[in-house]
Amino acid sequence: MPSITMNRIRNKKPTDLLFDVTVVAICILMFFIVAYPIYFIIIASISDPTYVSTGRVLFLPKGFSLFGYEQIFADSRVWIGYRNTLFYALFGTFINLLLTLPAAYVLSRHEFKARRFLMFFFIFTMFFNGGLIPTYMLMRDLSLLDTPWVFIFNPLTVNVFNLIITRTFFENNIPHEMFEAATMDGCSHFKFFSTIVLPLSKAVTAVIGLYYLVWHWNDFFTGLIYIRDYNLQPLQIVLRDILLSNQVFAEGAGSGGTGGGYAQRYADQVKYGVIIVSSLPVLILYPFIQKYFEKGVLIGSVKG
Repeated sequence: MPSITMNRIRNKKPTDLLFDVTVVAICILMFFIVAYPIYFIIIASISDPTYVSTGRVLFLPKGFSLFGYEQIFADSRVWIGYRNTLFYALFGTFINLLLTLPAAYVLSRHEFKARRFLMFFFIFTMFFNGGLIPTYMLMRDLSLLDTPWVFIFNPLTVNVFNLIITRTFFENNIPHEMFEAATMDGCSHFKFFSTIVLPLSKAVTAVIGLYYLVWHWNDFFTGLIYIRDYNLQPLQIVLRDILLSNQVFAEGAGSGGTGGGYAQRYADQVKYGVIIVSSLPVLILYPFIQKYFEKGVLIGSVKG
């Protein structure tokens, strides 16, 4: 195997070889540019704040310290926020897929005469919407304020971008002849969709499912605008409150003298810990669906 690889390299033109080396070098450089900030936040969150603030933590953690994580997890609201966000993300993603996939299938069927007419109104909402105040009034009139359902049923329950990706996937990868063959065996649209289309659409389902899941996990403004009950607040709001309280403490200590510098350093460590706590679940999930993600994005991005 190594000999085959060496023969391929020898048979390449110098210009092609130079191009390949350049591409690989650029990819490696871009990887480090993207990965290093994440790596730095991880090592900074477990290092002594004094070493971090003086710039002595670059590649390896120094002065092991879990102060930031202790402060975060000592607050009982974090566990409530985790519980709420897990429910909003998992159940919300299920509802999103439950509505997006059938809608995309219907809009992908050429025999459905009104599909272009309906698609126009879906796309129209991407450029023009009612704004924050009308949306707030709508949520109020639907009695969704201060309820967990405001995270599930809102104007973004069906994301038009995800709808377009899914519709294009169905148009390009589910042949009309397959439906004709199924109807000859007495298969209805509903049965065709549930038993044939969905099993063949794992890639795009994983992609838009990840999109919806990440959106729910990072959703900050829904909790900020529509939720006042502390027991319903998502993790992002809870972490924001922890950051603000630590920053206020650091500023108050700073007005008292030299102790402010130490307080600010520990507040920064809490900040690094908050970033890890909020991002880690999604980072753990992504590698398991990466193969579907790559395939689904490439196929669903073809214009139909």
